[in-house]
Amino acid sequence: MSIAQGRSGQRLVVIGAGSSIGRRLAMTASSAGAELVLAGPDLGKLKETAGKLAGESQLVRFDITNHASIPRLAEEAGAFDHLVSTAAVPANGPLADLDAADVQRAFAAKVTGPLFLAKHLAGQVRDGGSFTFFSGVAAWRPAPERTVMATTNGALAFLVRALAVEVAPLRVNAVSPGIVDSGAWDKLGDGKQEFLRKIADSNPARRVGTPDDIVKAVLFAVDNPYVTGTVLHVDGGARLA
Repeated sequence: MSIAQGRSGQRLVVIGAGSSIGRRLAMTASSAGAELVLAGPDLGKLKETAGKLAGESQLVRFDITNHASIPRLAEEAGAFDHLVSTAAVPANGPLADLDAADVQRAFAAKVTGPLFLAKHLAGQVRDGGSFTFFSGVAAWRPAPERTVMATTNGALAFLVRALAVEVAPLRVNAVSPGIVDSGAWDKLGDGKQEFLRKIADSNPARRVGTPDDIVKAVLFAVDNPYVTGTVLHVDGGARLA
């Protein structure tokens, strides 16, 4: 099924629906006829996303780092076809400055959160359904002050393999983005374009990613019934450079 094909009758849970990529995913799926469950910690951002959708949506305030809230999400989501989580809570910085609570939250967002999402929600997924989580290029291209990011993304890559076996035939995959011009780099101000140019010059694709690049990969993982336990790298080849 391509992005343009209909999704009438499908129900998608999007965790991180208030983010740029999560919002674009929700809009794309909604325009194709899907019913959306929008989940995330900021209800205002979820309402903003809901206002851009073509069809119905349900809003659930949800913090993936609070494992006690996962059973509540399961109750509110009901039966569904696919779950996608873009959640990330980075704990970047020099090793000497890392805070234990921040590191625990980073692991909760990327590793233990997805694990317990599978525990509590796998039984609610309809036949042919899937989970898709977000890893990241840092796992394959570690850098100074990104040790926690590299470790959590790498752990998630192995988690999806294990879960794909554990909850089969429910499919479990990950998408691993590289640098994406999603708005996150706007904080660089006048230096943003130079930063993105250097990134483009350094990878084999000679460009940076867009939210649509990532959404296409997510929907490939969602739609292809023969793909499970896989990490889809959408990084312009950055992990190879």
